[in-house]
Amino acid sequence: MNYIVCLSGKPWSSVPSRTQHLMTRMKGAHVLFFQPAAHRRDRSWRKPGQKVRPEVTVYTLPPLATGEERLSLPFRWGQRRQARFIQRQLDRQRVRNYLLWATSPVHVHLLDRLSYDTLVYDCDRDWVDLPAQWEGSLAQAADLVFAASPNLLEQLSPCSGNIALLPNGVNYSLFSNAGSTATTLLPKVNTPIFCWSGVVHAELDLSPVVYTAAQHPEWTFLFVGRTEKENPYLERLRRFPNVIFAGERPLMELPDWLERSDVCINLLRTDAPDSDIIPSRVYEYLSTGKPVVSMLWPEQVEQFPDVVYAAYTEQDFSSLCQRALDEDRSWVAGRRRAYGEEASWPKRAESVLQLLHTAGLL
Repeated sequence: MNYIVCLSGKPWSSVPSRTQHLMTRMKGAHVLFFQPAAHRRDRSWRKPGQKVRPEVTVYTLPPLATGEERLSLPFRWGQRRQARFIQRQLDRQRVRNYLLWATSPVHVHLLDRLSYDTLVYDCDRDWVDLPAQWEGSLAQAADLVFAASPNLLEQLSPCSGNIALLPNGVNYSLFSNAGSTATTLLPKVNTPIFCWSGVVHAELDLSPVVYTAAQHPEWTFLFVGRTEKENPYLERLRRFPNVIFAGERPLMELPDWLERSDVCINLLRTDAPDSDIIPSRVYEYLSTGKPVVSMLWPEQVEQFPDVVYAAYTEQDFSSLCQRALDEDRSWVAGRRRAYGEEASWPKRAESVLQLLHTAGLL
């Protein structure tokens, strides 16, 4: 049997991450999924692995020092402890040959302590908060590198001669088929609804919504997802009677909330300037067939110009919301769904497996 040892930067969750989506679709391989500890005092690593799928077993790694401690002796000691922990799990299952799947530059410190056969690095974000040499060394050591966007691909190309573009994906079957409960959501709202789906991070730039909600009191702006109170725009938005915060909802409900809406919106994060990574949220929007209005960075080119309204200013955002509301969806909704279907996680995983087999890595 083929084995994949996955070093995940995020814990296993009921709301699957990119890594989780891919690992559950690695046909013909057993995946040992090592997730980070929740906090410094997390003792979950002492528990046995949990089989979450027939071919996926999840383990929690011992916690690491963070922040300024990353270059300290405790950090290096923590890396050695993590490597020993991983090796113990491999020895218990008598795993000798495996593919190591890394998802963060931090994992470069484990390479010399693990006896893997092949190495894959999946880069799904710009790691500006970590030393550049960590990622450079990891990409150089990898037999294959995946990059989530063209900019990341260009950034990592000097470090690897075997690199491929792998954008984010979507659970297309879920978001393309909204349930019957959509009609019961927000029953007292009879105005057009513009919906954001996802976490309202502290760094999320909500200024386009502040501007447009003031300009159009006859519209409703709906936020479905957890909110971080540190966001500087939240207090102002909560004063608007036409802004609703529905809070965090189960994943299975999100398609119904989007179906209840008229237009989907995508906003920018100030901590990721000039990022060209398409979030899974956009593919979820496209899968519904609904109009999408997305904020872009200056000089950024929209990757779906035929189905997404691209705004560069608050004024653009407001006027394009009106255009999206007025559009004739009979000719464009199908094209949006086609983009969503093409980005489905099964198809993304199929591309990964094809490259792994072609390169002889699995």
